[in-house]
Amino acid sequence: MKDFKIITLIGTLLLVVYLVAQYNKPAPVSWQPTLYYEDKIPFGTYVLYQQLESLYPNSTKVQTNAPLYNALHQTGVKGNYFIIAKTINLSKTDVNELFKFVKAGNNVFMTAFVWQGHLPDTLRFKTQAEFEKNNTPINFVNPQLRRPKNYRFQRDLTSQYFSRFDTAKAVVLGSNSLAHANYLQYPLGKGHLYISATPQLFTNYSLLTPDGADYAAKALSYLPANTTLYWDHYQNQDIPEDKSPLRVIFAHDNLRWAYSLMLLTALLYIIYEVKRRQRIIPVIEHLQNNTLDFVTVVGQVYYERRDNSNIAHKKITYLLEHWRTRYYLKTSKLDKEFTESLEKKTGLDHQFVKELVNLINYTHVQQKVTDQELIALNNAIEKFYSLSGK
Repeated sequence: MKDFKIITLIGTLLLVVYLVAQYNKPAPVSWQPTLYYEDKIPFGTYVLYQQLESLYPNSTKVQTNAPLYNALHQTGVKGNYFIIAKTINLSKTDVNELFKFVKAGNNVFMTAFVWQGHLPDTLRFKTQAEFEKNNTPINFVNPQLRRPKNYRFQRDLTSQYFSRFDTAKAVVLGSNSLAHANYLQYPLGKGHLYISATPQLFTNYSLLTPDGADYAAKALSYLPANTTLYWDHYQNQDIPEDKSPLRVIFAHDNLRWAYSLMLLTALLYIIYEVKRRQRIIPVIEHLQNNTLDFVTVVGQVYYERRDNSNIAHKKITYLLEHWRTRYYLKTSKLDKEFTESLEKKTGLDHQFVKELVNLINYTHVQQKVTDQELIALNNAIEKFYSLSGK
């Protein structure tokens, strides 16, 4: 009993050390492009969201998780509206409300990997990626913002561009070194709509580099410093709802510690109780040899069904396997050459071997086998086993 307690104590300590090591092990870097405003991974937007006050001094951030129509249809909504999402999918009513919002003197900035819904159809634009060249350099068109040297980024952040757009309505603000536009401005009434084809340039990975920070600051400088900045969560589904039944416990530190202590106590109790106890030794009966019964049953089944063809095919298959494993013969083709090889390997009479092979070839292709044919085949096979010394 004392030895068991020592082993239990050592096992518990090792388990605690393992759990602590696993808890403190650094998590692997995720390169998933979430564009989530609280994600600090490379392709999250935590840095941009935190730096909005620096880009627009004296502004107030407002989060919205409502569809665009519901968010903009409210009275008194004025300012800059940001949509950074993996996919932007706006309905016709959303687009109409968006245009009404912009024409009233407000500004909207949008960027995404995929554009769906009514907006690309209304503005007649389409995006695609550069396949001929990776890490394409980009720059601004405006001479006041354009740099002497192009912006260069790693991990192919600038591959997307606008392959089609209405040049009569859109103003090109930025393009890549292949003269493909990647940043557009749409003047609408008193305001402007800005759309970018490169959402990864506004993620943490890009903004933590000098070129990325400079590019994002200049790209967003087109939007005026209004008093309100609306950050849209709906398009990117940025506000996940915790549906776990334990969400109330994990939301409070005291309850979380109590829950962890309860689990640890239960684990220690289980470890302490798991000890060897004397159990009744069951009586083990001798195994019965049911081979003969099995063979009898199988034989009766085949006899009652009169499935001579199935029995013949099984006997032939077993005989061919015997020839392959014992005499190393290829049984895919039972011709004259095979007959001669079998005769040499076994040393049996030429006429007997020839008749056996012919009988196998004849029976193997028959759909129905009579009793006489099955008996003849069986006698020939048994005679072969007897003569060859199986």
